[in-house]
Parts: sequence; structure tokens; C-alpha cells
Amino acid sequence: MKRSFLIDGDNFSDFQGFTREFSKNVLSNKHIWNGSLDALNDILRGGFGDIEEDDEIEITWKNSNKSIKDLGYEEIIQRLQNKYDNCHPTNKELVLQELLNARNKKGPTVFNWIVGIFNEHENKNITLILE
Repeated sequence: MKRSFLIDGDNFSDFQGFTREFSKNVLSNKHIWNGSLDALNDILRGGFGDIEEDDEIEITWKNSNKSIKDLGYEEIIQRLQNKYDNCHPTNKELVLQELLNARNKKGPTVFNWIVGIFNEHENKNITLILE
């Protein structure tokens, strides 16, 4: 069965807002996504909210240009700083390099991470349309 969902970038301005928008509109609040990107990957495999394993899914991300900015380098810097502050000492050097890159506006943003996860599922009946 084909299922269509809408995420509206005008309804949020940060990653937490995106997780709420996604949970509300894609998962119908039957499952509340906690923001883990690994969990997003699992959710897109099916079995959560209104997404079943064999469903053909189309998610339209309206006002995605606003989300590119909102989920851009400022957001990734906050997430990487938190990751750095809480990571195992053996990972600090790697996370610090990612943080320095983000501060220099290099490397992926939160928006890029999310779109990348969706793109991993393109051949599994999931289509993301950026508007």
C-alpha cells in the first residue's frame, strides 16, 4: 500500500521540533521518535507508527529550504558539542575534528544527516520529496 506523509519546515526551527513534526505527521504520535538517527533508520524500515515493512512511502518535506538553514551548522555544532562533552575519551579526538569542521562550515549538517538516512532507503520503497 502507498502511504503519503507531509513534514512542514514552517512548523519547526530546530532538531527537536523536527522530531516532534515527524512523530506527529509520519508516526501519527503512535510512536514518539526520540531523535536518535539510528532509530530513524529503524523507523523507516517499518513497524512503527503508520509505516509497515512493505509499504511504499512518500514523504514530502514542505519548506525544506527553511529547514536547510534551521538544521544547518548551528544545529550540528550544538549536537556535536553535546556529543563531545559526553563521549568516551577514546572518541574525543574524532568528535573534536567533526566539531571544528562544523564551526568552519565544512562537513554535513543535521539536515544532511536526515536526508542521507532517507536516501539509504530509496530502493526500499521510500521517497523523500524536498519542496
